[in-house]
Amino acid sequence: MKFEDIIKKVSSFIAAFIVFFIAAGMYLSWKGFVMQPDGRIVLVRQANAALFDGDADEEISSPLDSQIALSLPKGPVLGKSSAPLTLYEFSSFGCTHCSDFHLSTLPRLEEDYINSGKLKVIFVHFPLDKKSMQGAMISRCIPAENYYDYVKTIFKNQREWGFSNRSDQILADYAAHNGISKETALKCLKNDTTATDIIEVRQQAIDKLKIQGTPSFLLVSPNSREVIHGVPGYAPLKNLLDKKLPQTAQN
Repeated sequence: MKFEDIIKKVSSFIAAFIVFFIAAGMYLSWKGFVMQPDGRIVLVRQANAALFDGDADEEISSPLDSQIALSLPKGPVLGKSSAPLTLYEFSSFGCTHCSDFHLSTLPRLEEDYINSGKLKVIFVHFPLDKKSMQGAMISRCIPAENYYDYVKTIFKNQREWGFSNRSDQILADYAAHNGISKETALKCLKNDTTATDIIEVRQQAIDKLKIQGTPSFLLVSPNSREVIHGVPGYAPLKNLLDKKLPQTAQN
């Protein structure tokens, strides 16, 4: 091969790479992400979740306009599919408040509502950084029966992978204990369809639910849809759930 031909091929490759990088940056920017100098991808206007003081009478939710057309997120269900209440948990793996909710509040919900068939929970990815996006993408490959164990493992070990420069390897190691091989987990990180789907679900939450911080929640009952922007105390959350439960499911 002539030297000129080699130069042309190398130049074409470099040009294609630059075009791809610029296009990817524009797409992420359009969807609400920006690239930081250290390589992190974060959400534009990232907001801290509100903290409620835990008063049982405190209003923690706001009704969603019934005219808003919303495609409800799908995913593995924690609880019985027939439960009358559904709580969608919009969460980012790197979010400390999300970890607190998932490790402290969720077990209480399981004991009081989920195990008895009153409530089901669906975890919805709302990644705020590159590493949380990695965890989200790998989780899509985890078998449904291991899904929430994997999610719990990520939250329990938030510091281990969150402060590592090899987060992809660590997250893949967790996956290897939850139903898939490490090699399969690493392949999941290259699935563009999965990445696009996660970003589109996140964008819908921003556009229609006005979610800008994590955790946030959508509570769907037989007669209403309520949005919770922030971290609810258990007492007001319990009060809200009891109000929304059909009378037949109270006992």
